[in-house]
Amino acid sequence: MTHSPKETLGFQTEVTQLLRLMIHSLYSNKEIFLRELISNASDACDKLRFEALNNDALYGDDAALVIRVDFDREARTITISDNGVGLSREEAIAHLGTIAKSGTQEFFKSLTGDQARDARLIGQFGVGFYSSFIVADKVTVVSRRAGVAADQAVRWESAGEGDFSVEITEKETRGTDVILHLREGEDEFLDGWRLKAIIRKYSDHITLPIRMAGETWDEEKKENVRSGEEETINQASALWARAKAEISDEEYRAFYKHVAHDFEDPLAWTHAKVEGKQEYTELLYIPARAPFDLWDRHARHGVKLYVRRVFIMDDAEKLMPLYLRFVRGVVDSADLPLNISREILQESRDIDAIRQGCVKKVLSMLENLAASEDAAEREKYAAFWREFGKALKEGVGEDFANKEKIAALLRFASTHTDSAEETVSLKDYLARMKEGQEKIYYVTADSFKAAQHSPHLEIFRKKGVEVLLLSDRVDEWVVGHLLEFEGKPLQSVARGGLDLGKLTDEAEKKESEKAAEEYRELVEKIKASLGERVKDVRVTHRLTDSPSCLVTEDFDVSGHLARLLKASGQNAPEVKPILEINPNHPAVTRLKTETARFDDWAALLFEQAELAEGGQLEDPAGFVKRVNALMLALSGEASVGS
Repeated sequence: MTHSPKETLGFQTEVTQLLRLMIHSLYSNKEIFLRELISNASDACDKLRFEALNNDALYGDDAALVIRVDFDREARTITISDNGVGLSREEAIAHLGTIAKSGTQEFFKSLTGDQARDARLIGQFGVGFYSSFIVADKVTVVSRRAGVAADQAVRWESAGEGDFSVEITEKETRGTDVILHLREGEDEFLDGWRLKAIIRKYSDHITLPIRMAGETWDEEKKENVRSGEEETINQASALWARAKAEISDEEYRAFYKHVAHDFEDPLAWTHAKVEGKQEYTELLYIPARAPFDLWDRHARHGVKLYVRRVFIMDDAEKLMPLYLRFVRGVVDSADLPLNISREILQESRDIDAIRQGCVKKVLSMLENLAASEDAAEREKYAAFWREFGKALKEGVGEDFANKEKIAALLRFASTHTDSAEETVSLKDYLARMKEGQEKIYYVTADSFKAAQHSPHLEIFRKKGVEVLLLSDRVDEWVVGHLLEFEGKPLQSVARGGLDLGKLTDEAEKKESEKAAEEYRELVEKIKASLGERVKDVRVTHRLTDSPSCLVTEDFDVSGHLARLLKASGQNAPEVKPILEINPNHPAVTRLKTETARFDDWAALLFEQAELAEGGQLEDPAGFVKRVNALMLALSGEASVGS
């Protein structure tokens, strides 16, 4: 045997934080430790199956994969064992001493100290192995990697207080034993019937047999005693391969928690067996909450891929487009080769067909929720939208084949709603369109309030025309790809020369023409004063209350998009805006007779329009100086007048 000294190492800071938070936050649901450890054992066996596809020798003389649960009342220990892939010394340090997840710091910043809320967030994060410390004051892990010698096993041990020890040891069989040394007061888990009940409650769907020693009641001792024979506690069959009629909702929910490593029930799921050119089974879930790393584009997402019930890979991202990265579940193909790799997945037509089918199933499930006559189902869709709506919006540009389906699922705030949380669908909008209205109008801004108070909405409010208020960063991407919906074009209220078509009567048209002619000279003078800051100046009929606003040409980059590009470090094309002035506003009519401070007034019209757009002034100090000077001048005029 190769000896190595015991080495004590410190946990990663995040692990120590997680342990401290988790023990307190999840204590009320402490029995989940067994579910998590059995789930890990199942994953270890799945990984051995996958590695053995190319190296059958890894099985040795032990090809029957199994999970065992045992307990020792006198020693006050519970042991969860598997004969899966096992851990090397380096893997034990990496997997049990650190959290290798991107976005971990952001996750910890999101914790609030509210125990119930933090428990939910910790559940989303996925605690896995660390749940052991909810009930144990010391945890020992003895593991031997498949394919290595018996004297190259590793022993890992920790009391969960900041450090752990690791040393090389000996183990006759491959796989992992996790030994929990229970805290005082946790004796309820030193009972075979209790452990079996937990296994059946949370892990009945695990495809591998979970075995425990049988027990019988000893009347003389008045306690359960071991019978010496093992019994399989769970059904040990692939849940997704069973007929839907045989599976209860509770079983579906339990399987989701296993496959997604989530603590909460799923929002909805779809289960189907597809037959035809490709034969496969899919069981796909929508989580109730967005994972903490939903916006990390480098995080691994996707579903588990099986071939004829043999696990192939986690996070088979090719099976689900990026905009549906929140979907969890399994796909089990009857046609793919067992030795399929990620590289082969990229080129496989079979995979493309499975992906298309899975996407349609997920979108149909969402359509059914959104259109349901059942208020509870519609509320589920509202909950889905709050959590995942921004991700779904990405699909408008990513998935051309399903663009119309996705568009029908989109929800937006509008001038008919009071908050960003109240939303309408595009179908709702079409149903409320004014007689003669030919376009779907929208405005984009940095926030809901900025969109709600945009000066571009003034004429629409006056005429009672609904406008969609788009304030998510992704919305510019959406309107860049969604040019129409059910034959009605989408039109920004801040682009081009506003043409309301039949919504404008002849009298209004004549009044606009008259104002344009009357203010022609002033427009030219303002344009000359502002010079290179503007592309053009013109009289507006968008405004009823504000003195001015900025617009862009139909095919130019909007001011909002330009700001987003700059904020993300990308090059934004320099687009000069058009200044529109309101001929009915006192500040504009004053300019017709202003001579002394004309340039200051013209600059002020431009700059306040820029601020109303959410833009940043090129010279804030100059703006303040101008405002102060004009205020003093006005106060002086008032004094003379009095």
